[in-house]
Amino acid sequence: MPQPRMLLVVTGDDFGYCPQRNQGIVDCFLAGGISNVSLLVNATAAKEAADLAKRHNIPIGLHANLSEGIPVCQSVQQSSTLINQHGFFQGKMGFRQALERGQLSMKQVEQELRAQVRLFRELTGHLPQHMDGHQHIHVLPEVREVFAQVLSDFRIPYTRVPVELGLHSCPWLPLHLQRFYTQVEKNALDSIPVFTRYGIRWPDVYLGLTTMGQNMSVPHLQRALHHALSAGPSSGYSSNSASGSDQAVVTAELMVHPGYPSRPQDGGCGEGPDDFSQSADRQHELRVLSEPSLLALYSQERVQLCAFKDLALLLPKNA
Repeated sequence: MPQPRMLLVVTGDDFGYCPQRNQGIVDCFLAGGISNVSLLVNATAAKEAADLAKRHNIPIGLHANLSEGIPVCQSVQQSSTLINQHGFFQGKMGFRQALERGQLSMKQVEQELRAQVRLFRELTGHLPQHMDGHQHIHVLPEVREVFAQVLSDFRIPYTRVPVELGLHSCPWLPLHLQRFYTQVEKNALDSIPVFTRYGIRWPDVYLGLTTMGQNMSVPHLQRALHHALSAGPSSGYSSNSASGSDQAVVTAELMVHPGYPSRPQDGGCGEGPDDFSQSADRQHELRVLSEPSLLALYSQERVQLCAFKDLALLLPKNA
């Protein structure tokens, strides 16, 4: 077989969210649509998800969660700046607003992240090979430093840097998503010096913001892949290039959310499933990711799916 032009980690996020999500992710993995998963350890079906990963030999990492549901750390559950009066995390935007107001304790953030890593190890029998952030909390100011320290202490080698090429030329994205994704991109770019300082690694290119839910299609995925391939291994966003030659393999991560719709009151992280999880968007992603035409596109473009653990020889550790 010819050498691949791209090694692509296709990560199914939110593993453990509910039984329907778990089954959809497993079905997608068995169909060749994803190659890696990220586990929400505070989700209601996390134990089932960890067992499914073992049964089907699915590479699994940690989807660190500080924004949805109930904390894992007991001291954070009882009284902390991270929760509201009902004992739940403050939500995607609530967390960000509290952070901007200087109301969050980074010591409590660290306690919760460490507790989630330990619970992941209890559920799976090993440390995560990669660790990213649910709703991109890991690249936020202040949080990114704590997050990097935790990864370094547990020797978790890989993370996600959500900077997507072509993000600003997507007419199908509504204005509110464009604004949110632009802020995610800024936070991610600001995280790069921090992650580099701690010796954390990530693929050359990130994909997935422009192809979430109903925005996922084979043409949109093809567009995203072409942006990534044209950038090459030296995209300017990381110092993790596989090689200096023109024939170097591009490494990339595609974030996806396949699954079957959650049932009301069944799943989530303690508060029940959100609207996105109960919609048809997850099943739409599952269907697109499993399409023979997409798998044929990977072959045509010499894209080889892999897991984070397979990138070890290609991503030399940062100085």
